[in-house]
Amino acid sequence: MISSPALTAAEPTSAPVQRHHNEGHGRRLTAAFEALEAFPALAESRNRLLRLVSAERVSPADVVAAVESDIALVIAVLRTANQLDDRRRGRVESIVKAVEMLSPESVQALASRARTFDFFERSTVWDAAPERFRLHGVATQRAADRLAQEAGYEHRDRLMVTSLLHDIGKLVLTHAYPGYPAQVHGDARTPEERVHRERRELGVDHALVGGVLARRWGLPSAVASAIERHHSEDATGEAAFVRLADMLAHYAQGDQISPNALLKVARAVGLGPAELRSVMFDLPYPSSGRPRQIDPCPLSGREVEVLKRLAEGKVYKQIAAELQLSTSTVRTHLHNIYGKLGAVDRAQAVLIATERGWL
Repeated sequence: MISSPALTAAEPTSAPVQRHHNEGHGRRLTAAFEALEAFPALAESRNRLLRLVSAERVSPADVVAAVESDIALVIAVLRTANQLDDRRRGRVESIVKAVEMLSPESVQALASRARTFDFFERSTVWDAAPERFRLHGVATQRAADRLAQEAGYEHRDRLMVTSLLHDIGKLVLTHAYPGYPAQVHGDARTPEERVHRERRELGVDHALVGGVLARRWGLPSAVASAIERHHSEDATGEAAFVRLADMLAHYAQGDQISPNALLKVARAVGLGPAELRSVMFDLPYPSSGRPRQIDPCPLSGREVEVLKRLAEGKVYKQIAAELQLSTSTVRTHLHNIYGKLGAVDRAQAVLIATERGWL
């Protein structure tokens, strides 16, 4: 739990928040932490995941993508994976690793137990919060993934988790204080201004509260730290990636963002104005970046080399000459490739391998 000095450092200015402050930050935040145990998943996300894990042939990549699309599903799967055994407790940092550890039946059971929300059926407890947080979380996640590709960031799978969960502290504050965010943020326009208002009115900000919640759930320290520090002025590493992605998500949604602040954070992750402009241009369009290789590739190294050249439009003789093989050997490799991928022709084989991140 957050220490009492951090909870009582500032006196709120609005009447509703003043009353809650007098009741005690600690007690209200603890109750909000407990309420987050029942935070719902989007019904469509849950249903898609159930269909995937119930299929005759389960694709780990599709399961990962389905889980990563939803805050509640990510929390449930990651928490379960981090509680399986003492050796890996608190060390499973991504949904990719979590899905590797959990059986399809375990994922199915988690999804089946999940509470759900739907845009057309508002909850009296959360109202529109699940939709609002999911939309911004997914937008931040998409921006973070594009940044990771641009910068060649090695922890791309973990970043998909930290960027989606970066605002879980806001869910806590929303439940703890009915005056949040409108009465706390007031006329603040940028993310930096809103965080400053939170610190002034409540004595804490949503990033700090989110880090506390992540640790309470037993998530890895790297995940909790990135969430906790994603609004820090001196953020580096993954926290800086999340901070920049959060800014870009607000930018893509038409919110006001400081150009100087954006450039400063971009430099912290090794990106200059040219790279940042490229990312900002791409954000409104469908993702077309490098796929993540999640499913194990069934092809041999030689088969991958043959398929790469086939994808470049080369004919059997060209492929054979480049790889110093006979044309009959190239045909044999392609026959094996089609069988392993379940493809009927070269176009489908290239498409499947590209979508899976094998090319």
